[in-house]
Amino acid sequence: MGAVILLTSGVVALFVRPRSVALWVAPVVLAVIGLATTWVRWGDVHDSLRLLRNPLLFLLFAVPLAVLLDRIGVFGALAALVDGGRHLAAWLWVLAAAVTIVCNLDASVVLLTPLYIRIARRHGLAPEMLAFQPALLACLASSPLPVSNLTNLIIAERFHLGVGDFVRHLALPTLAACTIGWFAFRTVFHLHPTTDGIDEVAEARALQRGLPIIGFVLVGFTAGDVVGVPAWVIAAVAVVWAAALTRTVPWRAVPHEAMLVAAGLAVLVAGAVPHLHLAGVLHGGSGSAGSSGIGDGLRALLFGVVGSDIANNLPAVLAGSAALHDHAQVWPLLIGVNIGPVFVLSGALSGLLWRDTAASLDVHVTFRRYTSVGVRVGLPALLAAAFVVLAT
Repeated sequence: MGAVILLTSGVVALFVRPRSVALWVAPVVLAVIGLATTWVRWGDVHDSLRLLRNPLLFLLFAVPLAVLLDRIGVFGALAALVDGGRHLAAWLWVLAAAVTIVCNLDASVVLLTPLYIRIARRHGLAPEMLAFQPALLACLASSPLPVSNLTNLIIAERFHLGVGDFVRHLALPTLAACTIGWFAFRTVFHLHPTTDGIDEVAEARALQRGLPIIGFVLVGFTAGDVVGVPAWVIAAVAVVWAAALTRTVPWRAVPHEAMLVAAGLAVLVAGAVPHLHLAGVLHGGSGSAGSSGIGDGLRALLFGVVGSDIANNLPAVLAGSAALHDHAQVWPLLIGVNIGPVFVLSGALSGLLWRDTAASLDVHVTFRRYTSVGVRVGLPALLAAAFVVLAT
């Protein structure tokens, strides 16, 4: 049971810690303690870290790539294409969903949050309203591609799933979540500006330089999946391309903290899983094939939601995926761990990253406020996505 205590301590430390202590310290230190005391076995750790190798390599390049695209001016130019229209908030919602899907949710919250706050202030909109869009869509839109979320990459690595598998099973649930989420978002926030907007012209040069890189990434993720080229290799090539255009290497953008947290939690989860008996939680036992399948899918989805909100979606997906009874439960589990964090600010690392990014621009969101918005927007979206993924 020592491993369970270490995992519990590591998760609690993510939420309750002195501001001077980095987010990664507790998970990494506790993981070292677990290995030193043999509460965590080296064999289990090897398997867990093997699963994380390609996902972490992708994360290593994905966020710097997004930073380089921002330096080229791609996101600002795309926002300027829709800037100032009467459907501004709707188009920005679509843009945030697209960036989350293609560039990863962490890159989306880091880059779009400052951009959206700037647009809101320029157009007389509440900065908090547009700032919330990247945070909400980091949850609602982060399922349809392996690269959209670290949780997806972990599942893809564990079960040898490709782009086609994700699109086939999660594109429709994601579309349902984003669509219903938008209508819920409209009821929560006042979308009309209080002052006249200031239109800006999209910089054609930025689009000419940046869109080919985005096109390469999209084609590379799809074609690379077919021929066995990992997503991180495509991202690495795109980083080299973008770095050559900007003549800069964004070393500071490497998400080392998220990578260390993921590695530390993976070690702790590996030691705790044999003692958690999750197989019984995720499988209901007897019943007809149809009802048992839907019931097991619902259990996986609820485990993902509750596990993410109580602990964090990384330990939830690592522990849950190791105990799945049926591979068909993979898709409800992912909907749970990806959309579930919309209710709790600490449910995903991207939420904590978003809070700090918004606060640096004088937009302060408390845990309570995040949950208030997240429940009103995310609950209808989650129910819609859950219905689609379980029905299909």
